[in-house]
This record gives sequence, structure tokens and C-alpha cells, in this order.
Amino acid sequence: MNASTQQNKVSTGARSKARRVALQAIYQWQMTADQPEDLIAQYEADRDQFGGADPAYFEELVYKIINQVESLDNQYADLHERQMKDVDPIEKAVLRIATYELAERLDVPYKVVINEAVALAKKFGAEQSHTFVNGILDKLARKLRAVEHPEGEGGKLPGWHS
Repeated sequence: MNASTQQNKVSTGARSKARRVALQAIYQWQMTADQPEDLIAQYEADRDQFGGADPAYFEELVYKIINQVESLDNQYADLHERQMKDVDPIEKAVLRIATYELAERLDVPYKVVINEAVALAKKFGAEQSHTFVNGILDKLARKLRAVEHPEGEGGKLPGWHS
């Protein structure tokens, strides 16, 4: 493995860990309304929990998601039947992270966003959380990443003829 491949692999793992810690911080924020800077300081100080996470990515996720929470929620609110108040807090935190990444982090492929979100939902959510999250995010990716998603908005790639 060359240095570039190894660095990329480290970055991928560090981002995964940053997402996991951000999930915990956003969940805590949903329950307590703590300030983002307090959450960031708390989680970054816990080396056992935070070690190996990408600090810049973690901070970006926490700050941006908390500051854009209403617009993020509006992105996926019409893609499911539940009222937002009835969405499980873990599912909501996972959806907020993934929605932010789909909308704002075009450098992260939509499949990576969905896979990471499903993995978080499986690990931290209720028994079938991952199926709910996967369904919402696939629909959202078709809308937000229409060029990248094979089914795009409306079911086909632009210019695709059957």
C-alpha cells in the first residue's frame, strides 16, 4: 500500500469516527439544547471516545447541522409519513448528518453517505431504524444528487432513453 492510499484509508476511518461522535453530540444537543461549542469541547476532551476522529470534520458536522437544523429537516420531511416529533431521536440525528452531507459535502459520494448512515442506525438505533433511514436517504439522494444517483430525480438519469 502506498502512502497516498494509506492516507486516504486513514482519512476515511477518521471521518467515520467523526460521524459517530457527531451523532452522539447531535443526539445530546437534541435532548439538552447545549451550545455547539460546549458539545465540541466535551467530546474532543474525551480522548478514549474521540481518539482517531477527524476533528475538523466533527466540528463542521456539529456546527453546521445545529445551525441549519430546520432547513435540513425540511429536506427530508416530505419523504416519510411520520411527524417530525415522532421520529426517533437517533434516526433524526442520523438523518440530519446524512442530509447535511448529501446537500453540502459533494466530495463524499452519496453511496458512502447512505452506507455510513445505515451503519450508524444499525449500531445505535432501534431494530428497524436502518431500513427507515435507508429508504429516506435513497429518496433524498435522488433529489439532491440527481446527477450522481443512477435513478436521479424522476426515476431516470437526465438524457436517459429507454
